[in-house]
Amino acid sequence: MLKEQLGYEPEKNLSRNRGLFTLLFQSLAIAAIPYGEGAPLLSAIYGGGQLSIFLGWIIVCILDECIALSLAELASRWPTSAGPAYWSFQLAKTNKTLAAYATGWIWLIGNITITLSVNFGFASLIGACVTLFHPDFTLTAWQMLLIFYAVCLGTLIICIFMNRILPYVDTLCAGFTAVTIIIVLIALSTTAKAGRHSAADALGAYDKSFAGYGGFTFFIGLLPAAYTFSAIGMITSMAEECNEAASQLPKALALAIPTGCIAGLFFIIPICATLPPLADIIANSGGQALPYIFARVMGTPGGGVGLTALVLIITLFCSISITVAASRCTWAFARDDAIPGARWWAKVHPSLGVPVESLILITIVQMLLGIINIGSTSAFTAFISVGVVALALSYGIPIAISMLDGRKEVKKAVFHLPSPLGWAVNSISVVWILFELVLFCMPGALPVTKVSMNYASVVLVGLSSIALAWYFIHSRKNYKGPPEENL
Repeated sequence: MLKEQLGYEPEKNLSRNRGLFTLLFQSLAIAAIPYGEGAPLLSAIYGGGQLSIFLGWIIVCILDECIALSLAELASRWPTSAGPAYWSFQLAKTNKTLAAYATGWIWLIGNITITLSVNFGFASLIGACVTLFHPDFTLTAWQMLLIFYAVCLGTLIICIFMNRILPYVDTLCAGFTAVTIIIVLIALSTTAKAGRHSAADALGAYDKSFAGYGGFTFFIGLLPAAYTFSAIGMITSMAEECNEAASQLPKALALAIPTGCIAGLFFIIPICATLPPLADIIANSGGQALPYIFARVMGTPGGGVGLTALVLIITLFCSISITVAASRCTWAFARDDAIPGARWWAKVHPSLGVPVESLILITIVQMLLGIINIGSTSAFTAFISVGVVALALSYGIPIAISMLDGRKEVKKAVFHLPSPLGWAVNSISVVWILFELVLFCMPGALPVTKVSMNYASVVLVGLSSIALAWYFIHSRKNYKGPPEENL
């Protein structure tokens, strides 16, 4: 579908250097399986250990594949960087502008906060590596903030000046991720200094005593897998940098999770088979499970740091890929005049071929939000949950509207599912998204304290209030929504 048919003037400065495999590799780079599963792995430890890690991975992959297929249909019908905001506008029969505005802001909040969570997670893993050698040393909030700032600024520079080679960087990331998974598989399986579990325990051991949720504890263990694939829909923002996006983008969406699921099993199974005692992992001073597990299983801090260093490189790739996608989301929403200062953020640099101003904007917003960590680490941790919740909600709105419309529009797409399968996939997606909204707003363990409290719902409402304020200040009279398609 031509961009003109979607109602937009062609953006002549935007580089079009993406295809099926580069989009697929970018989606895998965003998932960053060793980081996506490893950084929040402590939640799966609270969630019962091996059973939650292994079975939870498979369950989440199936559920998230339903979301990916649902998004693939919509992206094939309307392949535009405006993504969910545009879809909601075209699908809604009434209040089209309001539907687009609300969906777009939720989409934007999700993009920025999930990117922030990756960059801060990068900084946290670095801090945990230091703790392996110096157990009594803990990075102060200021030191963590400075590392976080360095990650944000480094990523910004790469995304601005290296856009022409970033598709190759995503390809390199896919290869490096595969090599890392193989190295971790071999290293943990052959060393196993913390001992080896039987096959039954490696895949089915379950201790629900840590989270305090009783039978619900298992679902807490789904958080790492759900976080890993939460940003799968962000590659839809790359639609206008892809040739034949109506066919290539949905293929990338449909293939990403099955590919990641199989690769992830080779990463999590050796971890499950060599996992140290859960209580020891929870009590480690670094605050991160993965570096501690690596060090215990390898038998030395150096061995733990060596494996974690591989994960850190993957996290760097993830930071780059997810920042690129978030900047395109910001640019596309600004193009529709939906955010303050829209005319600045809707520019694309003529020689660099990237929306430089949007890249700078999301970096500044991340750095400002990072200051919150100085006053409250628990409030900052909520940004991780906010990213997942906001993205899930932005996926769910157009999927639900499409269902209410009888799936009439997606049947016109190049890629669409047969009717019975489409209804089933859409229904599973909506139910899973609703469950995610609850799951990611729950504390990781009971009893709840000021530190363990999950402030995700509070943070999401706070950020949404900016959208509400701007609506009454400007958008109520001036925002017209995306353009109507010209078919």
